[in-house]
Amino acid sequence: MVDIFDRMKAAKGPLEQYQQKADGYFMFPELEGEIAPRMRFNGKEVLTWSLNNYLGLANHPEVRKADAEGALQFGMAYPMGARMMSGETKYHKELEQKLAKFVHKPTAYLLNFGYQGMISIIDTLLDRKDVVVYDSESHACILDGLRLHIGKRFVFPHNDIENLRKQLERATRLADEQQGGILVITEGVFGMAGDLGRLDEIVKLKKEFNFRLMIDDAHGFGTMGETGSGTGEHFGVQEQVDIYFSTFAKSMAGIGAFVASEKEIVDSLRFNMRSQIFAKSLPMPMVIGALKRLEIIQTQPGIKENLWKITKALQDGLRADGFDIGNTQSPVTPVYFNGTVGEGTNIVVDLRENFNIFCSIVAYPVVPKGVLMLRLIPTASHTLEDVKETIAAFKHIKANLEAGKYNQTEMQDMKII
Repeated sequence: MVDIFDRMKAAKGPLEQYQQKADGYFMFPELEGEIAPRMRFNGKEVLTWSLNNYLGLANHPEVRKADAEGALQFGMAYPMGARMMSGETKYHKELEQKLAKFVHKPTAYLLNFGYQGMISIIDTLLDRKDVVVYDSESHACILDGLRLHIGKRFVFPHNDIENLRKQLERATRLADEQQGGILVITEGVFGMAGDLGRLDEIVKLKKEFNFRLMIDDAHGFGTMGETGSGTGEHFGVQEQVDIYFSTFAKSMAGIGAFVASEKEIVDSLRFNMRSQIFAKSLPMPMVIGALKRLEIIQTQPGIKENLWKITKALQDGLRADGFDIGNTQSPVTPVYFNGTVGEGTNIVVDLRENFNIFCSIVAYPVVPKGVLMLRLIPTASHTLEDVKETIAAFKHIKANLEAGKYNQTEMQDMKII
């Protein structure tokens, strides 16, 4: 017999094995101060590009006021209990109605968390006879939800529509045999590379195949489309998206999520989603705050316009200086380099210690071996001076990388400029 604790201590996880060197710096870093483009890290001010605060609402004065008034009036405990039992309020329903209208769906249902919510949606929608077809680069919440699905699932290479067609052909044969249905899952904006799900081409396949389409639009809600109602609006196909899902953690700078669809489907989710039935209702200050955030998104379009001004300046500037930013079509801005994981860690140290720039790095297995990705998230709160400063720093690190300087030093000895 093996003691569970002994096994956990001996077998370090894929991230845990780096704990000694990475904890507190590369993993679980502490950013301090007001949520803003410039915060404090390791005792000094850094220009940060790592916050999914797209519209800068985290510290918007109207948002801060609504959050504070909601907490003062209701406290963090209200309402007590799950919504099905004792946690229903008119404010929860009001937020659902306004969200549904904003994303052009008949009705919506609030969820406590995006990750947990997506897992539970998939679990509730499907039975063993149903077949799922999904994009290979789907978010972890989708993949973990699919692990709960005891029926068949087929994956298509990222945004490969011809392969999706082949998977739909396979799924159709199997669903016909089993008397099941087909669900296609993709994302509106892919959060790592910043490219868009090819929703316009996916919905055209509905003329050939009988399936329902669900999209995770966590990074598209508030940023994409003329009014900010998402990637479906951007492509003009929102009415053909059968189930629309998004979180409050990105453009809304809050906690919670929602799913929107036709009324009968949302009602079925309300009465069957175990993650909601057995969980406490979303606390009132978060609901009041979300109402204010949604109002600002709808009534202050200049915020989204400024986000895209900063995004364009950053991405155009990087491209002009020869940086590879892939196929991003959203504010998510990846910058790709060729290098080892060791070089990548030294790049991050150089940026943080010598240039006072804080951004996230992504390496294998998220990207192929030999590839490094620095991921920048522009927000409406950034300035053109922030962009200029960052591009100048990136030019330095690109030159250092090409000269092999990051391969000749240890992190703790980093003195490169």
